[in-house]
Amino acid sequence: MREIRMWTEGVPVEQDAMAQLRDIASLPIVAGHVAVMPDVHLGKGATVGSVIPTRQAIIPAAVGVDIGCGMLAVETLLTAEDLPDSLAAVRATIEALVPVGFDAHRKPVGTFGDGLNGIALHRRTKALRERFDGLAIMERVGRLNQPGKVWNQVGTLGGGNHFIELCLDERDRVWIMLHSGSRNVGKVIGETAVGMAKVHARAKGYALPDRDLAWLDEGTAEFDAYVAAMTWAQDYAALNRDLMLHLILKVMEKSWGNRFKVTSEVVNCHHNFSSIEEHFGEKVWVTRKGAVQARDGQLGIIPGSMGARSFIVAGKGNPESYCSCSHGAGRRLSRGAAKQQYSIDDLLHQTAGIECRKDSAVIDEIPAAYKDIDAVMAAQADLVEVRHTLRQVLCIKG
Repeated sequence: MREIRMWTEGVPVEQDAMAQLRDIASLPIVAGHVAVMPDVHLGKGATVGSVIPTRQAIIPAAVGVDIGCGMLAVETLLTAEDLPDSLAAVRATIEALVPVGFDAHRKPVGTFGDGLNGIALHRRTKALRERFDGLAIMERVGRLNQPGKVWNQVGTLGGGNHFIELCLDERDRVWIMLHSGSRNVGKVIGETAVGMAKVHARAKGYALPDRDLAWLDEGTAEFDAYVAAMTWAQDYAALNRDLMLHLILKVMEKSWGNRFKVTSEVVNCHHNFSSIEEHFGEKVWVTRKGAVQARDGQLGIIPGSMGARSFIVAGKGNPESYCSCSHGAGRRLSRGAAKQQYSIDDLLHQTAGIECRKDSAVIDEIPAAYKDIDAVMAAQADLVEVRHTLRQVLCIKG
């Protein structure tokens, strides 16, 4: 069994997650120690908050079914003084423009006439369409039941813990932040690849501690098909976030006119992905399941929850973590447990002062369902440096 190195001092870790980590570390394809981030918790197939190096193989379930899920953030020129007393109208306008939950756009979003950024988004979308038509993995599922859904969903939020937020930093400067991934098409690719890996493992006679930890070996048609589809889905997820930002900027520009301007680079980072990287003198596949790449000086985003602080960070390039950090606070309670333990009154109390949904359907996203973000940040002080501390004033959930 490979070593498990953990950045969890002061943060509780459930026993089921530890058992899952030991299963991962026992796999013969693991190329070094498994790095564990402070937001670690039990996941489907592989542990959320883990960084897994593998040699000439990828575990599709470790990448997951929301391939390329990640975060985006950008600073604006607005300050707290520019915001109205109530942000309800702003939330309603964004929700009308950006579909949430299972909803999609009625037709693909057109951006060609929206300046240079719109033209760039148009070209990226066109290139993704062309690559999608060549994805061999889609032949295994007869493509999608609704192929048009792929392009109607780009620029949509989804549900669960995905969100759009307006935040204030330590200077009361307004930031736009959002969290989403590759939507239904990423789910189809992920589930198909997990199935392919299980078939491959049976054919090879691999002994697995958990069938979901089946892997695909380099040099096989299945591996090549998955890598092409996975990298496509990661690019789709990044485009999805950028297109949502484009739509949100329209709302902000209409609401604030000349007072509104973006004043920083856009930080757009995955936290469910795999890439070929060099660590400890060897090129390996590094799969981050609920973890962010944090090379020296690389900007990243570590969100809290609807009522907790979030952070813009710069990586310290710690080689022991494979240049990684946590992707958030990490769940403390399952969704079912959160709904049983907390009430609407608890939700109202914990999200006081934040413009957001406050109904029973989002109790599973209550801040107390997550670990203490301050403890999580303290546990990874040698992985990242905090550049900005953000607090939410508006939160949109699916």
